[in-house]
Amino acid sequence: MLFTLLYCKNTGFQLARLIVYGLFKNYLTPDFPVFPLGERKKMWYTEPKDLSKGGDTVEITDIIPEEPSSGLNTPEKPVEMDELEELEELEVTEASEDAEPEELPRFTAPRRLRPEAIMGIIALVSAVILTLTVILCLPYIRGTDQDPSPAPIQTVPASEEDPELPYREQQNGEEEPLPTIEPIIEPEANPYGRWDFQYNKNNYLYCLRQDSYPGIDVSAFQGDIDWPRVKNSGIRFAMLRLGYRGYESGKLVEDKYIQQNLENTKKAEMPIGAYFFSQALTIQEVDEEIDFMLKILGKYELQMPIVLDWEIPSPTARTALMDARTLTALQEYFCQTMTQKGYTPMVYFNWHQSNTLLYLNELEDYPFWLALYQDRMTYPYHVEMWQYTSSGRVPGIQGDVDINVYMPKQ
Repeated sequence: MLFTLLYCKNTGFQLARLIVYGLFKNYLTPDFPVFPLGERKKMWYTEPKDLSKGGDTVEITDIIPEEPSSGLNTPEKPVEMDELEELEELEVTEASEDAEPEELPRFTAPRRLRPEAIMGIIALVSAVILTLTVILCLPYIRGTDQDPSPAPIQTVPASEEDPELPYREQQNGEEEPLPTIEPIIEPEANPYGRWDFQYNKNNYLYCLRQDSYPGIDVSAFQGDIDWPRVKNSGIRFAMLRLGYRGYESGKLVEDKYIQQNLENTKKAEMPIGAYFFSQALTIQEVDEEIDFMLKILGKYELQMPIVLDWEIPSPTARTALMDARTLTALQEYFCQTMTQKGYTPMVYFNWHQSNTLLYLNELEDYPFWLALYQDRMTYPYHVEMWQYTSSGRVPGIQGDVDINVYMPKQ
């Protein structure tokens, strides 16, 4: 409800407008005139529309009681606005049903960030910048000589009895050592630390502590290989699969690409070694595999070791029930025989096989080739060749390929 208020000051009345929420809660407008009325001390209020028509004036002198006279001729203390505002706590019940209180604009002080929040934002931005920097520099750290536009992967159908096909799924990751049936004498300890191997500019692993050489091992799974391009990428040797024995039938099979690989590596002057994917169960079957390998090699010479790659490719393979004593004897016989024939033999295994199927201390006269797919050397025994990935990329080869690092004894 809108009212016009006349209130007494020292020398007169002042007109003001107010909206009543509590008693005499008013908002003054600065441009109303002051009416000098002498020493009057009473107050009136009236509705503006009635004021213009001479409407009734209602006295409210009860609200501001007069102070008793002291008998002195001193002017009485005027009623100040502060004293009127003290009466605002009383409720006015005559508010109109359709009139709502007018909300005052609130002043909100601007919020200031605390120093801890500022430091947190700076740290977060710095971490993001550092992460992006590392990601952008990673190709320069690990090498950038990958094939920039690799051709579509050429898939070579493999025989269902090719033992390399199912076995390739078993080498990933480091395996926990398992005890053998008999106590063994441990072979020579691994001289390398976890961080003694780093990637060179071609993205091949090499040893920081001694001379080492990156190489690959290939089979029909890699299809046609551009050997000059492989050599130019920094690969120093290749291990070629000569063939395999069927893991169910036991049939000997020549690798589909071995003759092509033997011829083309010779033209590219790439040093080569050889391996045969064995499923032999007896000394007689090892002899069969040796004769088969020598027949395939024929006139070609090897500059790297020759390997009996004996594995258990599946739970249903003919080798699934092999024991450690028998397999150790087969590997020792192979190495002795190939040494007599003028070759350098090597024993291939993964971590699990070395702890469950081989007595390595009885084979220490021959170099070891370890399959362990990671880039940190954590194997406890000394090895001269380490197959550290089965999913490497090499220019000149379509698709994945095994990559090795060779560390010959000094």
